Amino acid sequence: MQPLDGIRVIELGNYIAAPTASRLLADFGAEVVKIERPGRGDELRKWRLYGGDTSMLYRTLNRNKKSVTLDLRDESDLSVLKNMVADADVLIENFRPGTLEKWGIGPEKLKAINPDLVLCRISAYGQTGPLSPQPGFAAVAEAFSGFRNLVGDPDRAPVRVGVSIGDSIAGLYAAFGAMMQLFAREQARNVDVPFESQVVDVALHEAMFSMMESLVPDYSAYGKLRERVGGRAEGIAPSNAYMCRDGKSVVIAGNGDSIFKRYMRIIGRQDLADDPGLSDNSLRWNRRFELDEAIEAWTRTKESEEVLAILDAEGVPAGPIFTAEDILENEQYQARGMLQKFSVDTGQETPQEVHFPGVVPVIGSQSETIRNIGPELGEHNEEFLSRYGRKGDESGI
Repeated sequence: MQPLDGIRVIELGNYIAAPTASRLLADFGAEVVKIERPGRGDELRKWRLYGGDTSMLYRTLNRNKKSVTLDLRDESDLSVLKNMVADADVLIENFRPGTLEKWGIGPEKLKAINPDLVLCRISAYGQTGPLSPQPGFAAVAEAFSGFRNLVGDPDRAPVRVGVSIGDSIAGLYAAFGAMMQLFAREQARNVDVPFESQVVDVALHEAMFSMMESLVPDYSAYGKLRERVGGRAEGIAPSNAYMCRDGKSVVIAGNGDSIFKRYMRIIGRQDLADDPGLSDNSLRWNRRFELDEAIEAWTRTKESEEVLAILDAEGVPAGPIFTAEDILENEQYQARGMLQKFSVDTGQETPQEVHFPGVVPVIGSQSETIRNIGPELGEHNEEFLSRYGRKGDESGI
């Protein structure tokens, strides 16, 4: 028995944001039916495709789901979707605002089909406001939110983080919104609730803006504009990544006042430990370059494992910077079920054993077991199309 057993979700999603939201629900027991275009499917199937016909990115973001192919411009297929909506608890979509309305399945139509439905809508700028009609991927939303301006070094143009962070955070908010509305629906079973209150409206840029901590309050209160600071955290020092003798880097966060004194003694800089001009973070931030140079002068004389062992023994927070190879070999990931293996077509003669990331959060002591990785295109057509009103070709091709 999983927390969301019995909850039915329809995903009209492409790329990352909506699939992330529905994956989170699927991970904890919801039945998620992913509607894909016949023949092509979600474009994510071909992103970072190194072998086979379906990417590991698609397999990861669409785990625990079922795939059904429908052409929503076709009246008979649209009728099937409407029948599915009548049975559903949640519908998640990430099209440009107005697309559902163009297909004749906007909020008012969905309300007529299923007044209890929770509708989650993800778009670049939300469903209202002057920019709402505009398309936009997460990269644009990250820039618009102020996030992108803080990523990278101050003497270079802003850079992208290594994952689709804007889409992923929007997906988290959409899943959270769906759960809130499902809970509210149960609380108000005998009350007439306006359908508008069951619509979760997630804008990519707002999802990222909500992560920006005191970016705007600092400017509003003090006229302070935050700037890019590379691997540091603004106003906090010393906290950065440092190169070691073996060519690997480690992250060391020795910015607590008492920790700082121990840290400086470890690296042989008692003078810095005793310097009253370095007694708190605001003072240390002003001398961050000097501190980073002193620390890296020490780390470059030692192997990364030795650096971490010394700091750990003295209670200075530090850790390695892992690659995928490091993660696969790590006992902590293994102990909590965060690496789960499936036999997958990778384009070789036989299927290969592939590790996939486990389910977060952990409930109990182990990650939930992944039921299935991202499905083949139209894999579940026979199950759903016959149930909801379409006979005949159910191959999805």
